[in-house]
Amino acid sequence: MTRSNKPLDISSYWVIVADEFQSTIYAREKKHSPLQEVTSLLNKSAREKTADLISDRGGRSFDSHGQGRHTLASEKSDPKTRLVTVFAKEIAERISKAKQDAEFDKLVVIAAPRFLGVLRPALATAGIDVEHAFDKEMTTKDPASIQALVDSE
Repeated sequence: MTRSNKPLDISSYWVIVADEFQSTIYAREKKHSPLQEVTSLLNKSAREKTADLISDRGGRSFDSHGQGRHTLASEKSDPKTRLVTVFAKEIAERISKAKQDAEFDKLVVIAAPRFLGVLRPALATAGIDVEHAFDKEMTTKDPASIQALVDSE
């Protein structure tokens, strides 16, 4: 029988449950072991009103010819979309560090469909392989419901 060189405190599986507002990371020793919460990350700014996130309107200017007036901003960007992308990168960085520290072997992601499309590229950019991904909103569910979903794969 071959023994692994893993530290004794490693959890083989991590399960991330996330949406654009929060993320909870669970660990399990084996594929069907009970889930134990490792940590939570919150994106408090994502719940703020867009108007509260914008500090100032774009500059205004008159046309050099004529009476027209227009904004100087070349492109409009939604601050909430930017905050969601930053949150996905924060999650990916946390997972990347844990992978480098050999805290887990395999990763399962459960994310709201609207957030999974942002989180996957962030994890891929960080070099994280996802064993299985579920596009479900589960952040408000209890660990037993999450475990039942993961065990059904």
